[in-house]
Amino acid sequence: MQLHRKDVEGVRVLTLDNPPINALGFTFSEIILKAVEEAEKDEAVKGVVFTGANNIFSGGADVNDFATEPTAETKTIRDVIAAIEKSAKPYAVAIDGNALGGGLELSLACDYRVATNASKVGLPEIKLGLLPGAGGTQRLPRLIGAQAALEFMLKGNSLKADKAKELGIVDEIVDGDCEAAVAAAIKCVTLSLSKGGPKRRLSEKKAFIGKGITAQAGPFVVSQAHKMVPAENNGGFAAHKLIDAVEAAVEMPFAFGIAREARLFEELVRSAPSFALRHVFFAERELSKIPGLPAAQPLEVKKAGVVGAGTMGSGIAITFAQAGIPVVVVDSNDEAVDKARQTVMGMFMYQVQKGKLTQEEAWKRGQSITFTDDWSELADADVVVEAVFENMDVKKDVFAKLDGIVKPEAILASNTSTLDIDAMAATTKRPDKFLGLHFFVPANIMPLLEIVRGKETSPQTLATAFKLGKTLRKTSVLSANAFGFIGNRMIFDYAREAVALAEEGVSPMRVDAVMKQFGFPMGPFAMSDLSGIDVAWHIAKSRGDEAKGRTAILDRLVEKKRLGQKTMAGYFKYDKAVGKGREPIADPEVEALFAEEARKAGIAPRTVSDEEIRDRLVYALVNRGAYLLEEGVALRPGDIDIVYVYGYGFPPHKGGPMWYADEVGVDTVHARIGEFEREFGPQWTPAPLLAEIAKSGGKFALRQAQGKPQRKELVNA
Repeated sequence: MQLHRKDVEGVRVLTLDNPPINALGFTFSEIILKAVEEAEKDEAVKGVVFTGANNIFSGGADVNDFATEPTAETKTIRDVIAAIEKSAKPYAVAIDGNALGGGLELSLACDYRVATNASKVGLPEIKLGLLPGAGGTQRLPRLIGAQAALEFMLKGNSLKADKAKELGIVDEIVDGDCEAAVAAAIKCVTLSLSKGGPKRRLSEKKAFIGKGITAQAGPFVVSQAHKMVPAENNGGFAAHKLIDAVEAAVEMPFAFGIAREARLFEELVRSAPSFALRHVFFAERELSKIPGLPAAQPLEVKKAGVVGAGTMGSGIAITFAQAGIPVVVVDSNDEAVDKARQTVMGMFMYQVQKGKLTQEEAWKRGQSITFTDDWSELADADVVVEAVFENMDVKKDVFAKLDGIVKPEAILASNTSTLDIDAMAATTKRPDKFLGLHFFVPANIMPLLEIVRGKETSPQTLATAFKLGKTLRKTSVLSANAFGFIGNRMIFDYAREAVALAEEGVSPMRVDAVMKQFGFPMGPFAMSDLSGIDVAWHIAKSRGDEAKGRTAILDRLVEKKRLGQKTMAGYFKYDKAVGKGREPIADPEVEALFAEEARKAGIAPRTVSDEEIRDRLVYALVNRGAYLLEEGVALRPGDIDIVYVYGYGFPPHKGGPMWYADEVGVDTVHARIGEFEREFGPQWTPAPLLAEIAKSGGKFALRQAQGKPQRKELVNA
């Protein structure tokens, strides 16, 4: 952690050097502040330019600091910005790489902003349940207008340099590297000095709503913004506070607006949704840390193969192509291949229409996917992913064939969602180069990838899988080899309780409504319809007595060809005139079917509260998650939370099922599960780990992953 100083023609260049992202934490901010104060006192220094080392300007604040209560002596980036604000000397910033969060707020406090073509700017605080707390909500509306600033900050995404200049966030873009940006920034400062050194303080500008929008429209814009974000108690807490802060920028003098922003930030940084989102942030960064795994050099993946041109195979192929990896898709079904080709080109053309790709880029990506029925074209692939029908015998045949074709050093992977990885690996002569790569539907969009380790999977194979996941822009979570791995093993219990509630007289529509109110994007029955009831039926059949429910409802639905959205009827019915055939419509026929099956099984209707619906579904996830931790299927509670937030739509502002249990109180969850066990049977037997944590008054977040302590700074904050 250091700050480099260099004087050029009376301009002091201060280079931030705090690897890996030049984070503006408390300690580094104190160093920067001292450098600013020294530059202010030095009469030979006429102006200052900030830039960054490590091919980045700054990734913003150190998120760890948010859990620390600052003292009167603590220095933050706000103090640095306040010093710049008071200065009579011109300040400029030379951005190369990312200028995010506090990094961009520091830039906005400067008089001039120069960026290279490779630069990106952003205020992503909303993704942590926060708002920009170092003047961003006050300066940006004065620079680009409140409406544009709100849209930018509410999305939390970064903008490329050209878009940032178009909006007016940066003044100039230069070709070349950081040195070119620094030279241009120095020129801005010297030119300003030659004109008498006029300051360009954004604090002195008046905030405006937007180009061509009168001030009288301000209240309407604010009220509309409040309507467009989720409710405060359902993931929108930070969004509403952010809107309030921008409203203050429009209606109040700068000093009052800054004070309002600071109060709102402090309210958010101590809020439960922000703690949950920061837990997800940290948990994601722990994923690749595998205790006890020897270091290994990952293999380079220059070419990939996919067996199966169905929905999943097509999505996986698109994922490889989007990452710049040529891929061969093998399938002998001409109809499936034709459909896959249409899917591929349709996806890339859609990205062209949305402005995400040029025609040339779309054509290049489309051409990087080759469809064939000739298995020998996989011979030189570095990794081959099987994506055929979820049947063990079929998959074993595929891998036995691949093993004799694909080069010996290549990795073979199954996209199975439930089946035994080791049983498949045993059909090959390379079990050390075999693992599961479980993509989620649609594979080219869903960010989660479960990496499933077999008993003989080598460290190098795992290292390659994690590197590949990063290349494919996936969030990769390691799972041991067990039925359903992490996500689908837990969803098995979740779906069991949803069906049980319907058998007890609760309509599927009501169950789904309760879970959507909790924060899921869709309920369990709509999710089943989306993935296919026949898929759930096949999995249940493969599990035999273990998956035998109280009624034959799945059998009845499959008999009636009610397979979900694909047949326009499942637990719900669908109409192409309603939500393009994707909007669930309550179906009395299914409710009658549940009632009929319940009568046969002797299940009496019950009065069930919304609270019970929520608890039975969410606590089913928690209890199974505790079993998976104890069994070593999942390494850490945070891994489970990532799987559910990224793969199954668990509301991020509630942190995932294990974090949610900590927030409710593990002892409370354990007591409730005990009630369910007494009322509904042994499927609710509490996991020993759950009982242990409840008895000790502890939390899942304090549990160790094979000797590795969890993040206490979040737990104790």
